[in-house]
Amino acid sequence: MIGANTPLRLLHLHSSFSLGGKEARAVRLMNLMGPRARHTILSAVPDALGARDAIDPAIDVEFPDDRAPPLHGKPGLARYRDLARFMQQFDLVLSYNWGSMDGVMAHRIFAPFRDLPPLIHHEDGFNEDESVRRHWKRNSFRRLALPTAEALVVPSELLQHIAADEWRARRRTVLIRNGIDVAVYAGAPAMPIPGLDKGEEGVVIGTVAGLRKVKNLTRLVQLTAHLRGDARLVIVGEGPERVAIAAEAMACGWGDDLVLPGFMPTPHRWIGHFDILALTSLSEQAPIAVIEAMAAGLPVASFDVGDVRAMVAPENLPFITSDEAAFRKGIEQLASDAALRRRIGEANRRVAADRFDESIMVAAYEKLYGRALGGRRLFGG
Repeated sequence: MIGANTPLRLLHLHSSFSLGGKEARAVRLMNLMGPRARHTILSAVPDALGARDAIDPAIDVEFPDDRAPPLHGKPGLARYRDLARFMQQFDLVLSYNWGSMDGVMAHRIFAPFRDLPPLIHHEDGFNEDESVRRHWKRNSFRRLALPTAEALVVPSELLQHIAADEWRARRRTVLIRNGIDVAVYAGAPAMPIPGLDKGEEGVVIGTVAGLRKVKNLTRLVQLTAHLRGDARLVIVGEGPERVAIAAEAMACGWGDDLVLPGFMPTPHRWIGHFDILALTSLSEQAPIAVIEAMAAGLPVASFDVGDVRAMVAPENLPFITSDEAAFRKGIEQLASDAALRRRIGEANRRVAADRFDESIMVAAYEKLYGRALGGRRLFGG
């Protein structure tokens, strides 16, 4: 019997532990759990562990490396048996995205025969290869693997529909919207963005994203190039598309007006240097960058992907579009009208406080995880 004050043992199965939206949320929840939990993290990409630096040093966490079965590899009963056996030492298993599905399948196969802890799976979106249509083999695998999951957590209404229609998981799907500490975004930016001189004139068009093909950042470079000279473009993030983005910027004539500072933590300290947040992704769900921009009082210019249209304030809706010409015209309008930016930004700030404060998100995870743990609490007192 686990004592009331004994830390709960959580196993996290991640598709990757590079710091992106899902990892930032998972780490934030870990930090809020404090001493109530001990964490073990496996990554299907063993060297992708960039998010570990965001974990509070006081958190009890381990990355067991060779002492745990691999989360990646050829599917097979022997590997699934090893994963199931490893799970038995934990109180709760939390799996994330497609790369963790071997762990979910191991739970599905061996849960009827072993005393396995409850498993809650989280899905946050897709890469460019599934941005329009999901791969049928992956859909079939999810349908087979998910039945023993306690719940399937999704952050967007779009993913909620996909889970119901394509993965046949309607009854176990739980929509929990992403949230942030909205209050800390209210002040002026407290740290510079490397390479961005705020003393220079010109509107700052910014985005925050992993530099991956699905974010389609070369399109952002192209569609804002007509504003070069009157605007600067800042793309915060790191990833394999960095060289392609820089090459496209050179071809479009951006020159020194493109800033690529790399990954930057604590966005509340610097996102206020932006005047506009711009998104040109092929696929999104409920982007945390949009919530951060809204909390900072920024307008958002975005293609109509995921739940972005449902997230922003009504005043911002004319700047959410599916048409490249309309996107180009909209961002030009925002860049030329400071009063319009302020009006939309303030409306977005109010919506962020009402719908996307992390207290709402944490309460939902508290309820869900607590139910799986038989009433044991992971957050709060």
